[in-house]
Amino acid sequence: MKLFVVNGPNLNMLGVREKNIYGTQTYEQLIGYIREVCARENVEVECFQSNHEGAIVDCIQSAYGKADGIVINPAAYTHTSVAILDALKAVALPAVEVHLSDVSKREAFRQVSYAGLACQKSFIGMGFRGYEEAILYLKTIIEQEA
Repeated sequence: MKLFVVNGPNLNMLGVREKNIYGTQTYEQLIGYIREVCARENVEVECFQSNHEGAIVDCIQSAYGKADGIVINPAAYTHTSVAILDALKAVALPAVEVHLSDVSKREAFRQVSYAGLACQKSFIGMGFRGYEEAILYLKTIIEQEA
């Protein structure tokens, strides 16, 4: 089983930006955590991060025929990107949305998730553990469909 984990803009700045919201752990620590979870679960993983919408779309499209599912944290593009929504719909892979912070308790504009419309489930406000929950969820549904 192979999953793509796709992260959007500013996640590369974890540990630096808005520590009161996102904590002090770095992006490198997040990737290490994801790799540890996947190794434990015998899941191959490809991690990707970009601050550029088109690069995220390209990554999602590249998952077609290569991955069994996608974990995505579109970050700020969550609330603006129809292109990312369309890419997720185009590849038609099981997808799960993750947000480190609880976007439901933040600014009103963060209440809308375009990407979430193409996702089977969302894990919000759980920090790094949200990625683990997303991976475990995808593993379960993919195994059930096999």
